[in-house]
Amino acid sequence: MFSYCTDPSTLSGLTWLSCYLTTGKHLAFYGSFGTVMLLLVITAPAALTFGFLGAMAARSHIAPLRWIGKVYTAMVRGIPDIAFFLFVPIALDQGLEYLRHRWKCPDWGEAVRQGNDFVVCAEAKLPLSTSPQWVHESYGFTLAVLAFAFVFGAFAANVLHGAMQAVPRAQMETAEAYGMTRRQSFWRILVPQMWVFALPGLSNLWQILVKATPLLFLLGIEDIVYWARELGGVQTARFTDYPHGDWRMYYFLGLLVFYLLLTWVSEKGFARLMTRLSHGQATMAGEAQRKAAA
Repeated sequence: MFSYCTDPSTLSGLTWLSCYLTTGKHLAFYGSFGTVMLLLVITAPAALTFGFLGAMAARSHIAPLRWIGKVYTAMVRGIPDIAFFLFVPIALDQGLEYLRHRWKCPDWGEAVRQGNDFVVCAEAKLPLSTSPQWVHESYGFTLAVLAFAFVFGAFAANVLHGAMQAVPRAQMETAEAYGMTRRQSFWRILVPQMWVFALPGLSNLWQILVKATPLLFLLGIEDIVYWARELGGVQTARFTDYPHGDWRMYYFLGLLVFYLLLTWVSEKGFARLMTRLSHGQATMAGEAQRKAAA
C-alpha cells in the first residue's frame, strides 16, 4: 500500500510492520469483520421472523400448524447446533440443484446419487462454474444465513411463545369484552406487550448468536477465524515476503477483544431498550420506573 513497501527485505521495525499489516491478505482479514457484522445484521431479523412464525404456529388452534410449530422448536433444540449448521446448507444446496436438474436436464440418464457423490448436470449447478467469484461467495453466505436463521429461529420461537404466555390473560379478556376479534386482540394487545417479557431471552439469544459466528469457518466462508489462522501461522521466506513465527496468539487475542467489545455494546443497547419497553408496563421494571418518577 505504501510506496516504501516495494522491497520488504530492506524494511525493519515499524515500517516493516506497517507494510505487513496492509498486505492484500490483511485487507481481506479486516473486511472479514464486516462479513461477521453483516451476518449478524441479516440473521437477527431473519431468525426473529422464523421464531415469530414458529411461536404463532405453536399457539395455533389448527392442529397441523400447532404440531409443526412444536416439532420445529423441539427438533432444533434437541439436536446439536453444529449438526444443523452443517446439514442445512448441504440440504438446501443439493435440493435446489436437484430441482434445477430435473427441470434443465430431463433426459439425464445417470443416477443423481452415485455412492457418496451427488452428481447433476453442469447446467443445474449452483452457482454455475462460469459465474464470477462474488456470486459463489454470495451464494455460500446466503446458505450460511439461512442455516443460522433456521437454528436460532427455533430458540427465538420458544422465547416468544413463553413471552406470549406471560401476558396476563385478563388483558386478552378485556379486549374481547370490548368487542375485539381474536386477530385484533392478538396484534393490538398481545404482541405489543409480549416484547418486554421476551427481551431478556432474546438478548441472551443474541449473545449466543454473536459467539456462534466463528462457525462460518466450518461452512467454508473466509471469516475472521479463517484469516486469523491463516495469517497467524508460521510464515516462511519461501512462501511470503513477510516471514514470521507462530503469531496466532496475537491474532486470536485481537478476536477476543473484538467479541468482548461487541458483547459489551450489545449489553448496553439491550439495557436501554429494556428501559424503554418497560415504561408503563405492569412489570417489576415498570413499577421501579413509576416509583422513581414519584
